[in-house]
Amino acid sequence: MPIGEVPGATRPTGTLSAKPIDAGGRHVGYPRFRRYLRRPHQVGVVLALLAFLCSLTPSLLPRSWEVQGIISGIEGAAAHATGVVISWLACRTGATPLSPQMQRRLWYGIAAVAAVAVPTTLWLSARWQADVRHAVDMPAEGHYSYLGMFAIAVAVAAGLVGLARLVRDVYLVVMRHLLRLIPLAAARIMVSILVTALVAGVATGAVYRGLIHFADTAFSTVDLGTDPGVVQPASSLRSGSVASSAPWTSLGRQGRGFVSSGPAVVDIQHVTGRPVIEPIRVYAGLSSAPAPQGQADLVLAELKRTGAFDRAVLAVATTTGTGWVDPTLADPLEYLYAGNTAIAAMQYSYLPSWISFLVDKDRARQAGRTLFTTVYGYWSTLPPIHRPRLVVFGESLGAFGGSAAFSDLADLTAHTDGALFAGPPNGTTLWRTLTNERAIGSPERLPLYGDGQTVRFAASAADLQASHGSLRHPRVVFLQHASDPIVWWSPELIWREPDWLREPRGSDVVRQIQWYPFLTFWQVTCDMIVGVKPPPGHGHHYGPEIPPAWAAVLHPPP
Repeated sequence: MPIGEVPGATRPTGTLSAKPIDAGGRHVGYPRFRRYLRRPHQVGVVLALLAFLCSLTPSLLPRSWEVQGIISGIEGAAAHATGVVISWLACRTGATPLSPQMQRRLWYGIAAVAAVAVPTTLWLSARWQADVRHAVDMPAEGHYSYLGMFAIAVAVAAGLVGLARLVRDVYLVVMRHLLRLIPLAAARIMVSILVTALVAGVATGAVYRGLIHFADTAFSTVDLGTDPGVVQPASSLRSGSVASSAPWTSLGRQGRGFVSSGPAVVDIQHVTGRPVIEPIRVYAGLSSAPAPQGQADLVLAELKRTGAFDRAVLAVATTTGTGWVDPTLADPLEYLYAGNTAIAAMQYSYLPSWISFLVDKDRARQAGRTLFTTVYGYWSTLPPIHRPRLVVFGESLGAFGGSAAFSDLADLTAHTDGALFAGPPNGTTLWRTLTNERAIGSPERLPLYGDGQTVRFAASAADLQASHGSLRHPRVVFLQHASDPIVWWSPELIWREPDWLREPRGSDVVRQIQWYPFLTFWQVTCDMIVGVKPPPGHGHHYGPEIPPAWAAVLHPPP
């Protein structure tokens, strides 16, 4: 029975009304505002209450009480909608509705359970959040702030349910007016055509591609801006300078930030106390050249122009979705080699990294493969004694795309002098293969592959050291924190408990986290999108592990 319709009501044949109809076929005239204060659906309320309580369970990263309130409200509204659909389907299959007396008893039962469960879970959730914050070295929040979280959750859920009812009523009004103009059979044909077109669009990918194009266009406006303090480089060793073939305006927001930043010569000299030269940074934005191959060719031309192949180290970086190169990965390399380095990168998307990973991973793969292949093609023609050490690196989606340039570990080690990947997403092919083939007894959060001499997985600098304290020298390093949701998010969390929760956990993952079908997937998804950024060394925030990781891969001059 549709929401808002009186039991036993009938409709005149061939008409559709947006208002409740009594047994005599007359519209019941109550104020419009009350239409959106209709009693919530019982099954929907039960599911919404359950979803709200589940949303308060702990996850990998802490959340502010405001964000938690929004998440809980969205979950509650979605669960309420699910309950309404279930009840509608039950009515369609001939299920007998509850009597008014049974309905009242059910409401009393729901109220009694909520009166006990909600305060108890709020109190437990505040303690769980304090434990999560302590695990990632963050100060705890006050327990009483969770009362505000409850108020936000109720407001968000009520607003979304009201919006859904508004959309439903607008639909009914439109249909009622439409039926005054055309017969019912014609209206059904029109609806069938629209539904068929939508299904066909989804099946063929037309709708999907259209949404991606729309999102790309929307985010491209952000790419036009320049962050405060970013100015066009005067040095000819940077793309975007007057001497560069890559115009400053074509580099995009992140590209302009990359080529204009980094340690200056005086900074490197102050830290190292050694003779220093200026580091080289080259970059191509989406507007710098048509197609990925055109961008890669422009990057190669910039490397030749700046004399990058005469440096000690040449690093090929795969960016995140927006074209960002993490300075915590780039800067230490330039310090370690006293500026005798060149770093090359190019942009492949306007979308933020997490959106690009979910909907457009192919462009990251293509960019990583195209750029490395182009640079390697020229580098390999040089005499071995007159060419730089060639390395690759990337963080997050950059690790995903950068490792995609290689078919396997042997291919990576055969064509490079080293690789450093931080926070690789769970769907990274090379990372997943090595993790699945780890030594028996080693945990998923910190695998041991082979004898550990070629590739190492590390969560801290200590994981890169041998038993006697010296630094190991693997060719490839994967940095991953046990509390990093980017590393552990996977659709398989919906139906399968992961090894990283079943095995002994990292020190920054609380023991209260348990796996539940779908719930754990949703919680890690929220961590990935809106989780509070923890201090370096936790979550998706890498920093202190990177200099020793570079030193382990390249063992530069003392």
